Amino acid sequence: MTSVLRIEDLHVSVEGKSILKGVNLEIKQGEIHALMGPNGSGKSTLAYTLIGHPKYEVTRGKIELDGKDLRDLDASQRARLGLFLAFQYPVTVPGVKVADFLRHAVSNVRNPDRKDGEPLISMREFRKELRQCMSELGLEPEFARRYLNDGFSGGEKKRMEILQLAMLRPRFAILDETDSGLDSDAVKVVSEGVNRLAGPNMGVLIITHHERLREFNRPHFTHVMLAGRIVETGDASLAHELHENGYAGVRARHPEVAAEENAEEGAMAASA
Repeated sequence: MTSVLRIEDLHVSVEGKSILKGVNLEIKQGEIHALMGPNGSGKSTLAYTLIGHPKYEVTRGKIELDGKDLRDLDASQRARLGLFLAFQYPVTVPGVKVADFLRHAVSNVRNPDRKDGEPLISMREFRKELRQCMSELGLEPEFARRYLNDGFSGGEKKRMEILQLAMLRPRFAILDETDSGLDSDAVKVVSEGVNRLAGPNMGVLIITHHERLREFNRPHFTHVMLAGRIVETGDASLAHELHENGYAGVRARHPEVAAEENAEEGAMAASA
């Protein structure tokens, strides 16, 4: 059965400030969705809300995976159900080796009922799978022996997230501007990695401004967010239009939302 991630009338606040104001979105396994919008429109808020970051308060609406309500589940529980978030700025964890981190993560995600102290995935099985994934992604073996993101370049951090994606095999991957700050060569590596992993068993939500990431991962659906709402949905041609012409056309087609956007920007400027 094809899994479905469904967001319905989602309202989210951060520290009492309303950010998302009625988001509706449905993603099925095997689909690639692009989410675009100007800075501050709520894209990253949606990503962090879906994965269960405690800072983001759902004040109304639903987040369901195959009909199961996710709102009261923490991030680790959502990961066990098949959600994955690639961060815009991956964290550094000195002292924890990449291989050790991945072995624990894989064990917990593939065995959702595993408790502390219970055996991890066998070392032999894990090493075989890790070597295969790293080879397919063009990563040197010594990469697994380094500390997690410690001293990594921007491109290496993003490759690390693609390796996590390959090992965890989520049902839904959310990529929050995973191409941010990368040069063209690094974007190509990340894009090709996502393209290699995407398929019938994984739905992908790509939050990006970068045309090249969408070239390698052509979206089935493109969504435009303004002022905390998805105001338009189209195919890959909509993403190309936005890349070429910006958001002026979208704002002209949705003047009431554009006016709200301007009011919010004015309020922020006045309080600064």
